[in-house]
Amino acid sequence: MSMYGRDPWGGPLEICHDSATDDDRSRNLDLDRGALSRTLDETQQSWLLAGPGDQGRKKKKYVDLGCLVVSRKLFVWTVGVLLAAAVFAGLVAGIAKAIPRHHRPPPPPDDFTVALRKALMFFNAQKSGKLPKNNNVHWRGNSCMKDGLSDPAVGRSLVGGYYDAGDAVKFNFPAAFSMTLLSWSVIEYSAKYEAIGELGHIRDTIKWGADYFLKTFNSTADTIDRVVMQVGSGATSPGSTQPNDHYCWMRPEDIDYPRPVVECHACSDLAAEMAASLAAASIVFKDNKAYSQKLVHGATTLFKFARQNRGRYSAGGSDAEKFYNSTSYWDEFVWGGSWMYLATGNSSYLQLATHPKLAKHAGAYWGGPDYGVFSWDNKLTGAQVLLSRLRLFLSPGYPYEEILRTFHNQTSIIMCSYLPIFKSFNRTKDTPGWYCGPHFYPIETLRNFARTQIEYILGKNPLKMSYVVGYGNRYPKRVHHRGASIPKNGVHYGCKGGWKWRETKKPNPNIIVGAMVAGPDRHDGFKDVRKNYNYTEATLAGNAGLVAALVALSGEGHGVDKNTMFSAVPPMFPSPPPPPAPWKP
Repeated sequence: MSMYGRDPWGGPLEICHDSATDDDRSRNLDLDRGALSRTLDETQQSWLLAGPGDQGRKKKKYVDLGCLVVSRKLFVWTVGVLLAAAVFAGLVAGIAKAIPRHHRPPPPPDDFTVALRKALMFFNAQKSGKLPKNNNVHWRGNSCMKDGLSDPAVGRSLVGGYYDAGDAVKFNFPAAFSMTLLSWSVIEYSAKYEAIGELGHIRDTIKWGADYFLKTFNSTADTIDRVVMQVGSGATSPGSTQPNDHYCWMRPEDIDYPRPVVECHACSDLAAEMAASLAAASIVFKDNKAYSQKLVHGATTLFKFARQNRGRYSAGGSDAEKFYNSTSYWDEFVWGGSWMYLATGNSSYLQLATHPKLAKHAGAYWGGPDYGVFSWDNKLTGAQVLLSRLRLFLSPGYPYEEILRTFHNQTSIIMCSYLPIFKSFNRTKDTPGWYCGPHFYPIETLRNFARTQIEYILGKNPLKMSYVVGYGNRYPKRVHHRGASIPKNGVHYGCKGGWKWRETKKPNPNIIVGAMVAGPDRHDGFKDVRKNYNYTEATLAGNAGLVAALVALSGEGHGVDKNTMFSAVPPMFPSPPPPPAPWKP
């Protein structure tokens, strides 16, 4: 049986319901004349009436698609339309691809981000040892490649680390604080660093410091009796002409005089700070399990040494006492204990950091002359902020709540004391002020105050000068820095040979990008004089603080990453028991 219909495209079509061929149907028609009683359409009549030759020609007007017979003209027309459509679509796609696309350009980086990128460059200029190929400071090279090896009392490599400031001394105490601060900034703002493409850079910066610290003591041991505190010498006795890193003015690459190594056997402040540095770095490198564990082990060994061998590292008239004298080690115990807890999750460290007697010795209840000043010497302020974070985010409760609440309150008081109305600190006259005390101020108020301080450093000051080298149009040109002040011209300038570069009034031949100099006096005065380091010298600790402040203020969004900070901390409370099984009668 066949059923005939009309193609919706306008041509005749035949839909097959059996497998009989056209010849079979013709034979059936010859045998069954009754079938001719039906009315035939024109197509069928033409098949029956046409001769053999005509029938072949007629069939060529149709295309048999199996179960569908369509007009050849319609078939050709349809295929042609499809091909034309495909060609047209291809042409449109090609034209669209060839047309230049006008994407909206990303917004320019804000001033804080621009300054942050430059500030990170300062640490590249301070590297000692064999420099990596991507160090990106063209006037620096390998230097002090015999540190440690040239001292018979040590006899092992202490190559690496950072020069402290404009000289070539490696002071471990301020350097460790600097690395701790940089690690803290990464832990809280890694998303910001990643967004501006500087996360890898600052991780490399931290690792350079951590790798060096691991060389300064037996980092594979569980117990130690000494740690290196300094490489190089800075003190100059009156009338002495003995070459050292302060008496001589020469590029680090040209140093040819002996560099003594100073070790200490009772230096709680230094060891606790170095432990804090390695502990914080271990959180930064959580993605590298083996390296992170190596850092944690070293930090554990150092903190144990700090607790068992009590004493200030800078006692006894050493270089350290003259340049970086530590007033006590109690604040380092609170600071170091806090970082050890965050790195290990061991509650014994938290119990120590929150012990009331330890807090009392560290000055948490009395306000000394440096109270509220976070620096390489006073870590209490930073420790209080760190532990306040713990209270706010994890709320550990008893037995820590009382001291944590005290630290939290002290942090609030310190934040208010920074505001000009309280006159707690010396400040320049152009700083805006507002009230604190019993009045509530939103967090944006404190952020605005912080912005004014950094904006002052970057150029919004009476002299219209940026105190970060390389930022803005006007910045110090005569930085107190040996490497930056002596040209890299192939000439070896000896100990005294470089003095002429120290004395000249010409700008430094090398720009030490990102260096924040010591800055102006309390009256906004500044003298761009190389010999006056009180104005023009830059230090690791100062620049670490600048980097931390800049990343906190830069960009938008990307709040504090509390998950990373507490990644090693176990749950503060036991997990609730599982629900009881369903009751069955």
